[in-house]
Amino acid sequence: MGFFNNMFGESDTKGTSSSRIEWNVLTSLQQLDDIIQESAEMPVIIFKHSTRCGISRMALSGFEKEYAIDAESAKPYFLDLLQHRDISNEIATIFHVQHQSPQLLVLKDGVVIYHASHGDIDAGKVGEMV
Repeated sequence: MGFFNNMFGESDTKGTSSSRIEWNVLTSLQQLDDIIQESAEMPVIIFKHSTRCGISRMALSGFEKEYAIDAESAKPYFLDLLQHRDISNEIATIFHVQHQSPQLLVLKDGVVIYHASHGDIDAGKVGEMV
């Protein structure tokens, strides 16, 4: 099954083991208030990932490989959509961004300044904004 796991992804809750990103795992609705406040201090990145979707796995892998933002410039959060769809729904409501999977959002001062999904997720564009 190794080939298929590499191709379509395993059902894990974090990024790949080779990731240079120190993800903060988003697991509760209460964290959204903290994230909004944190975004006043530095940009916050939220990556919404479906752990059983091959397209989502490819988008995450590409994002992690291209990511070159230092920890002092932005705070990255990882959301496992299969475990926390309620949080994704609340993100859509609060930030007025339609739910997608995979999806990337960048927040500054409590406002979404960038969002992309699927093949449009680009770590380079995110790096230019933060």
